[in-house]
Amino acid sequence: MSKEYKKPQKYVPGPNDLALPPQLSEFHNKSADEVLDELNRMPFFMTQLDESDGAGGNNVELEALKAMAYEGEPHEIAENFKNQGNDLYKAKRYKDAREMYDKGLEVMCEDKKINESLYANRAMCELELKNYRTCVGNCQMALGINPMNVKCYFRMGKAFFALDKLKDAHEAVQFGLKVDPENKSLNNLLETITKRENDRKAYQEKRMREEQRKKDLDTFLSDAILLRNIKNIPTKQKSEFLDSAKAKLEDPMDFESQMIYPTIIMYPTTNEFDFIAETGELSTIQDILDMVMQRPPEWFEMPEHKNFSAKKLLAYMETESGGLIKAGKKLTIHDILKKDSPKVPLFDNALKIYFVPKSESEEWISKWDKAEAIKRRA
Repeated sequence: MSKEYKKPQKYVPGPNDLALPPQLSEFHNKSADEVLDELNRMPFFMTQLDESDGAGGNNVELEALKAMAYEGEPHEIAENFKNQGNDLYKAKRYKDAREMYDKGLEVMCEDKKINESLYANRAMCELELKNYRTCVGNCQMALGINPMNVKCYFRMGKAFFALDKLKDAHEAVQFGLKVDPENKSLNNLLETITKRENDRKAYQEKRMREEQRKKDLDTFLSDAILLRNIKNIPTKQKSEFLDSAKAKLEDPMDFESQMIYPTIIMYPTTNEFDFIAETGELSTIQDILDMVMQRPPEWFEMPEHKNFSAKKLLAYMETESGGLIKAGKKLTIHDILKKDSPKVPLFDNALKIYFVPKSESEEWISKWDKAEAIKRRA
């Protein structure tokens, strides 16, 4: 159902309402909506921006109000924008304040002091808005006009500090202190910058010491391996366990102390393996076997483990040429590795030992392929 048409009501001021202003006296026969439309075209009554005059032309009053901002001498106009920007900055409206400073600079007045303030104040806004590089640029413009502007050295120092350009920040503050040695803000900022510089220097020195110590340890380890005549073969399928567990000396700074190796234990007949992070070179094969056989009874009751025990398992190690040797259970790791022939190497600086049930050892050895063993390393 369509709404019933109602005739627009004329505007009649109430007991406490304002009478129509003189400019609108000719509209005393207009409706209230029409009067409000006219009022909205008057700058001091506007509730929304209306740049028309209601008849397709320009709003003369509004244009006049806009023009007032640019009335007067260039330096007066720029000063006016600067003052408006300052008021907006105090209200923490940094983007609006920056716009006023922009407008002031667009005037291009010849008053250096005003232009210096506009650049310095715009830098102040950019600093609050975290536009640090732009802040530095504005400070440089202001300092180009007046190299004695201490506030710009401070703002530039803060901006460089925020960008982690400590050397530039330090230099900016030092320049400012040449102008005003007792400036509290500059001295406090210098203290903050110096603290971070010292912290960074201490960190770098610590890191250098750690790197040097690592180099020294690597050198000692290399000497220890060389002294023992040990061969290492890197492989293309390095175990992920070796990322954290590495060969080392028991005493890192004494290459005559015991070598410690990570150890990979393979059970080829059941496709299982164990990993020991640290095995001393003075340990025997029997020591290692006793360690890995410390398992719950249920494990030995599994069919595939019926021949698994410290007595029934034999130890084999791979040689440099790709073959196998039987490692005697009473031999130490040091004794096995020091032999020249057959040469048993480390693989990725780790020991690799195969434990095979005695009852299955002949069949397993017969299937061993030296060429395939070497191919797996490449």
